Formats: sequence, C-alpha cells, structure tokens
Amino acid sequence: MGIILWIIFGALAGWVASIIMKTNSGQGTISDIIMGIVGAVVGGFIMNLLGLSGVNGFNLYSFAVAVIGAIVVIYIGRMVRNR
Repeated sequence: MGIILWIIFGALAGWVASIIMKTNSGQGTISDIIMGIVGAVVGGFIMNLLGLSGVNGFNLYSFAVAVIGAIVVIYIGRMVRNR
C-alpha cells in the first residue's frame, strides 16, 4: 500500500508543478507522476544542500519539497529541449 501512496503523492506534486510551470496541457498523467517522483528526489537533494531536511513523510513540507524539485526538473527539461 505504501508504494501506491507514494505514486499518488508524486502525481499530485508533479501536477501542481506542471500547473505552476504552465506545462499542464502538454504533459500526461504518467509524466506528472514521473516528474513528481523525480522532483521529490531532486527537491530532497537541494534541501540537503541547503542544510534542511528533505522529504520525510506525507506532510505539507514534503509536498512543498517535491513540488520545488519537480519545478526544477521541468525547468531543466525545458533548457535541454530548447537547445
């Protein structure tokens, strides 16, 4: 059951990040899930570099970290795609 909750958590984080970055119409559900999960890892890494804790459970702070990470992933994806 835990993996299903993490997939839902990642999907929500990826979806919110895609809305913020205005890529919601170009991405599908699978892409949102992948962006959210990868974003949670990237966000946790960024927060650890800043001396803060990363994703540490199902709470609002972890959701914000995952969204920030997904935004970074989307931004990097845009930079690579525009080259």
